[in-house]
Amino acid sequence: MKIAVNTRLLLNERLDGIGRFTDETLRIITSQHPEHRFFFYFDRKYDQKFIYNSNVQPVVLLPQARHPFLFLSWFEASLPLHFKFSKPDLFLSPDGFLSLTTKVKSVGVIHDLNFEHFPEDIPWLVRKYYKTMFPRFAQKASRIATVSEYSKMDIAETYGISPSKIDVVYNGAGNIFKPLPVDEKQMVRQKFSKGSEYFFFVGTLHPRKNLVNLFKAFDQFKKSGSTDIKLVLAGARMWWTDDIRLAYEAMAHRDEVIFTGRVSDQDLASLMASALALTYVSYFEGFGIPILEAFCCDTPVITSNLTSMPEVAGNAAILTDPFSINSIAEAMQKVASDSAFRQKMIDTGREQRDKFSWQQTAEKLWDCVEKAMER
Repeated sequence: MKIAVNTRLLLNERLDGIGRFTDETLRIITSQHPEHRFFFYFDRKYDQKFIYNSNVQPVVLLPQARHPFLFLSWFEASLPLHFKFSKPDLFLSPDGFLSLTTKVKSVGVIHDLNFEHFPEDIPWLVRKYYKTMFPRFAQKASRIATVSEYSKMDIAETYGISPSKIDVVYNGAGNIFKPLPVDEKQMVRQKFSKGSEYFFFVGTLHPRKNLVNLFKAFDQFKKSGSTDIKLVLAGARMWWTDDIRLAYEAMAHRDEVIFTGRVSDQDLASLMASALALTYVSYFEGFGIPILEAFCCDTPVITSNLTSMPEVAGNAAILTDPFSINSIAEAMQKVASDSAFRQKMIDTGREQRDKFSWQQTAEKLWDCVEKAMER
């Protein structure tokens, strides 16, 4: 079988959540299925490390698809044109974007529908493309994969898709995420937080990550008593809106907020393992990979009680109301002041993390591919 794969998001040292999903699952699938041939379609020069096995053939197609008009050009012109030469049996798209002009069977991985519920968080033209095209992608797909039961039901209800067409594949966490000994944690803190303990956030600095309320909650936590605890944020300022900027500038304790920018995978894992807790209080997620990464590092988790996050966290995290500053600040205070409670969170996190792995993700995604071929 010949399988075409959309690998636009395999960007060296720039893997976001979907990019990491793409990397981890394809590494396993191509290795476990040497009898099949995979065409990896990139929109720019690729790193050789993403050509995992000899059954992978890279193809670079222009233009670079990073804008709605260029999305259309790449998916509706360049891609189907090359399909006439590669003649794939199936098109797998880990970011959910499909080609409407090809008759090739397809599997789209739709991670979440944030843009349907919070359209104001996305620039107008991108929002217009997503809201116009993703309902059509969902109808076009031979099968759909998604990363949580929450997202499965959201896709089914929002787009009128039968749940039987949608497979839940969950996410995993990389092997690099693991606990660190005390002396190494202190070295990490010396490097990133001036030696202090810190709450940690990782992700693109995007409105749905709820940074406005995270900043306000941290300020309230700091005002509640004398503590040297910092707030460290790792991620690119891709969507640094006025609301986020103004909330940050209004902080009484903004000098104790540290932005690392995008960091290497090794530094990310070290930062996660050395944190007092992960503070991941988004108001919308399709899964929330950092929650699982924190569990793997024996790091307590403060997260949101909305969308997929309770499903991923189980009873191993403090679930807060992301729209309540008090709720988030009280969770910070609880973690900072109660060492026995922190240890209990670590213990339950160890149990919860065993429910997820990239190996399981890859196997379930491959099952979805096989179902699509039978259709």
